[in-house]
Amino acid sequence: MRLRLLLLALGTFAVGTDTMVMAGILGQVADDLDVSVAAAGQMVSVFALAYALLAPVLATLTARWRRRRLLLTALAVFTAANALSALAPDYPTLLATRVLAAAGAALYTPTANAVATALVPPERRGRAIATVLGGMTVATALGVPLGTYVGRGDWRLTMWLVVALGAVALLGLAVFLRELPTPAPAVGLRERLAPLREGRIVAAVATTFVFFVAFQAVYIYLAIVMRPATDGEAGRLSLILLVTGIASVAGSWLGGRVVDRWGVRAVLLAASSVAALAFAALPWLGLTMAGALVYAAVSPLAGWTFSVAQPHRLVSLSPAHAPLLISLNSSALYLGMAAGGGAGSLAMTLLGERWFPLLSTTLALAVLALAATTTARRPAPLQARPATEDAPAQRETARVSSPSDD
Repeated sequence: MRLRLLLLALGTFAVGTDTMVMAGILGQVADDLDVSVAAAGQMVSVFALAYALLAPVLATLTARWRRRRLLLTALAVFTAANALSALAPDYPTLLATRVLAAAGAALYTPTANAVATALVPPERRGRAIATVLGGMTVATALGVPLGTYVGRGDWRLTMWLVVALGAVALLGLAVFLRELPTPAPAVGLRERLAPLREGRIVAAVATTFVFFVAFQAVYIYLAIVMRPATDGEAGRLSLILLVTGIASVAGSWLGGRVVDRWGVRAVLLAASSVAALAFAALPWLGLTMAGALVYAAVSPLAGWTFSVAQPHRLVSLSPAHAPLLISLNSSALYLGMAAGGGAGSLAMTLLGERWFPLLSTTLALAVLALAATTTARRPAPLQARPATEDAPAQRETARVSSPSDD
């Protein structure tokens, strides 16, 4: 049982590494394929946009598939797509392979969560989901700096690392994962989007989107803004990304606890304020290694604390739609990641490599204002529509709060 959960987590670790490691190898990709760093950054945007748009569509189209078949197919597509990325001869081909990798990831992650709950008794479902999602969080602490270090001389080696991780998870699950019961009929695409008719839900989803535009506009181009501190050395950049990953894990752990103690509104306001200050200080912090490490610790701590609070906020608005609302929050997160690449590229063009984080400062302040005006101290749940999934499943899903739950 434990082995199968760990193999599922290894798959999410591969997905998380693939999603976030591009920030550390943009320069190598740009040089190898003879494109600008800003153009190379669009790989992240393309992946995130494809993930956000394909996730609900693919979930609907594959609703009748058996879970084992769906899980292995998704992981096979993801792994093969990364192999094609490693072999891509030019920039357009690389972008196409990123779309294919996103399709596999968009199928794998939610399926892995569902499989995890089927492997354990009801009283252990929360811990099972936490184990699987832990692979995504650990990717920020270990996978990203490892991938950056491996690809310091050749970015294609980083892609082969992701291929190896995906292949091991695929082989292990093919051997040790037995067939699972056919899932209950899935919710249709139209019903998945029905909660967006509620104004408070739209405001919450929009808050997630704007925040991740701000966060990713800097993170994707972190190697650029940190160049004065790192002097272009891969080892120094890997250290910064390692601190970023550790702070991300700490923020995820801290988020659930401070939300219970302070409430969602206080956490959202505090985290967005800290993020705005960190973005505003980055043009100066990025000049020295000490300053860069301060930013690497503070910004993701605030970002992941914020990210944990948002699913809590959505679930409190409409508990009956908890699974659907968390899914919509994840789509908004990835759409924000996609837009962040373009926003960061535009800001770099207009403001320069040192000052482009000021765009993220402005966006974080907009998030602060949005959260302040659209959250209540004790929000009343919206009138629930007829439940579309069994109540135990809803209760279990409501317990999960992660920016990577998609």
